Amino acid sequence: MSGLDRGQRPQVLLGYDASEDNEPALRWAVEEARLRGLDLVMCHCWHWPYAADHMDDGVKAIIERAGEKLLEHGEARALRLGAPGTIGKRLGSGPVPDALVSESGEAELIVIGAHERHRVPVGSTAVQLPARARRPVLAVRRCGGTRGLVVAGVDGSAGGEAALGFAVEEAALRDWSLHVVLGAWEPGAVDEAELPLFGDKERLAQVRAIELEKAVAPWRGRYPKVDLRASVVLDRPREALLAAAEDADLLVVGDRGRRGLDPLLLGATSSAMLQHAPCTVAIVPSAR
Repeated sequence: MSGLDRGQRPQVLLGYDASEDNEPALRWAVEEARLRGLDLVMCHCWHWPYAADHMDDGVKAIIERAGEKLLEHGEARALRLGAPGTIGKRLGSGPVPDALVSESGEAELIVIGAHERHRVPVGSTAVQLPARARRPVLAVRRCGGTRGLVVAGVDGSAGGEAALGFAVEEAALRDWSLHVVLGAWEPGAVDEAELPLFGDKERLAQVRAIELEKAVAPWRGRYPKVDLRASVVLDRPREALLAAAEDADLLVVGDRGRRGLDPLLLGATSSAMLQHAPCTVAIVPSAR
């Protein structure tokens, strides 16, 4: 059973391709399923790069069988890692983000592999999927040993509130510490009435500290055993979060900030975290 105080959807969904970058994602997904008491579903997607009329039934059968074999290998690997419950296997075709969004209806969260920091292509699944998914997406990055720390970025947006909730849950499940960070130097994202605050850094820090404590107080009450500290940093959110994440196992942010106007795109800070964070990144949608 999980240690959460809310109901969950029944599955952890893993995008699986058996690559070297995918192994940490497999391990993370198995651990999520174990900690949350959920089933693991592994989804592999093959994509034919040519026109559909260039593929006959024989070629399609060969490709599909190769995909089935890959999923069977992944299932065996997941069982060796201690995956609980039932392991589901889904074989799809077409773009990977499309397949994972389609399969995510019963998923509590989605886990995918990520390239090394600074090497995430703009068109990659790690960038496209979080912008479209209605579930938290964890882009798992290969890193060193476990440090036992979750970092969450908040900014007063709905996405930031959802990110904080997910971060607290992860910290509670894993018995890790949680550092909640508010990067306060964001004059382009505030209402005109708040602009004078940026002429008085001390006052800005005081106002944001009150807002931050108001945001974390309910979570302290719901999860009193979580070691939670909150910091206001007088820097841009991007720099504040990247600095805090240097010692983290997991960085959690919302999909869009207060000025995220395009519902089809990730916010600038969220995109930067996927590109440059040194650890696994969770992107949490505002509507969970």
